[in-house]
Amino acid sequence: MATETHGADQGGLVFHPMDQFIVKPLFGDGPVGLFTLTNVTLWMALTVLAIFALLVMGTSGRATIPSRVQSIAELAYDFIRKMVEDVAGKDALVFFPYIMTLFLFILFANFLGLLPMAFTTTSHIAVTAVMAVMVFLTVTIVGFVKHGFGFLGLFWVSSAPLALRPVLALIEVISYFVRPVSHSIRLAGNMMAGHAVVKVFAAFAPMILISTGIGLAVTPLSILAISTIYALEVLVAFIQAYVFTILTCVYLKDALHPSH
Repeated sequence: MATETHGADQGGLVFHPMDQFIVKPLFGDGPVGLFTLTNVTLWMALTVLAIFALLVMGTSGRATIPSRVQSIAELAYDFIRKMVEDVAGKDALVFFPYIMTLFLFILFANFLGLLPMAFTTTSHIAVTAVMAVMVFLTVTIVGFVKHGFGFLGLFWVSSAPLALRPVLALIEVISYFVRPVSHSIRLAGNMMAGHAVVKVFAAFAPMILISTGIGLAVTPLSILAISTIYALEVLVAFIQAYVFTILTCVYLKDALHPSH
């Protein structure tokens, strides 16, 4: 069995789609410590630089007739502002900068992770969990600061029959504290699964080969399959940023208007 495994490794048919998610130090091969610069650090920094280039450098001219970069920045601004206002209300616009930052960070991290040899930071639960916990703490603190103990009205379904209200309240409390878990796992799980599928399709491509006199050529079918999955991942990258952001707005709405 060991001989067969070794032979498979030598033949190149064994692939490891999860290797792309391994956190590695940028310098050397030592262990990853608390202050170690890693591939995660690098790609998070590149994400921040991309956002800076779009919002600061791209709009520095403030032209009446905007450039393409300025147009994209303005579209992103209007898109998120309208989302916040429509979902959470006008009184939630004070949180617009925070929500805009979340959306752009996730969006650019997702898109940059689609580049060859890149690292998708949002595929790690450690990254998404921090963002989800920050959202959870923010809306909880805002709820208690704005409404005091009246914020607990979020868990009391006054429209339900009296006998069912305690049971529903327990369910509401559990679902409330599960929010950061589902909020973070949804994003990380979708990004990890999508990239793993792309890697699997890319690794299976050499197994669908046409033998020729001069070597091996990948069939058009395998190229089409990989291109389709990659295009789907581009769509998922945007959708996951949108879903994380709109859920943040929904949670913020509960904090600002907690009554059922």
